[in-house]
Amino acid sequence: MLAELNAVILAGGLGTRLRSVVQDRPKVLAEVAGRPFLTYLLDQLIKVNIGEVVLCTGYRSHQVRDTLGDKYRGLGITYSVETFPLGTAGALRMALPLFRSDPVLVMNGDSYCDAELGSFWQWHWRREAVTSLLLTKADDAQRFGQVQVAENGAVTAFQEKGTSAGSGLISAGIYLMSRNLITSIPGGTSVSLEREVFPRWVGRGLYGFETESRFMDIGTPDAFVGAGSFFAGLAR
Repeated sequence: MLAELNAVILAGGLGTRLRSVVQDRPKVLAEVAGRPFLTYLLDQLIKVNIGEVVLCTGYRSHQVRDTLGDKYRGLGITYSVETFPLGTAGALRMALPLFRSDPVLVMNGDSYCDAELGSFWQWHWRREAVTSLLLTKADDAQRFGQVQVAENGAVTAFQEKGTSAGSGLISAGIYLMSRNLITSIPGGTSVSLEREVFPRWVGRGLYGFETESRFMDIGTPDAFVGAGSFFAGLAR
């Protein structure tokens, strides 16, 4: 059933914090171990037999299309191009007419988690959740912000970045989202999933799937420099 879902990757970020090390391309095309970072996410979708993906692009969107075209290793690619920054939620809302499935598998384009997506889907389906966030444990959770969950997996609260030092559960940037939730996002305006949409759905069918999967992002120069070692570790 997972293979029948539409997948979407949020790939429109400006990558402002990476400009000192990645200046000539959008963040999702930053080279990690000799290949564009985005291709690692596409390979993850191919692994679970998903056949089509929508790329929500913005900054230097033409470079993404020129690099990947309409197909990558048999995976069909459709593009949703924002003409001004819409944020993670706004970009997703704009792309809604391109989705056929319910729910939709959503991935952030600047992070990677090696979680088993099939297990995530089965867990979400059993709970009849409106939306599920894939969570993982981080030693430095304050860099990302923590997610708190009840024993049944229901999300109870979010903590902003920098508010709580130490380890904790964080969002790994992979979501199973219902069409109803996506439709509720205001169209044509900049909206954030993490700061505005998800907090409003606490207590309304929002769940978190806990894992201990490896996670990384390329949002900062230091994190980007370490990305090659991360993927080398996965290959061993």
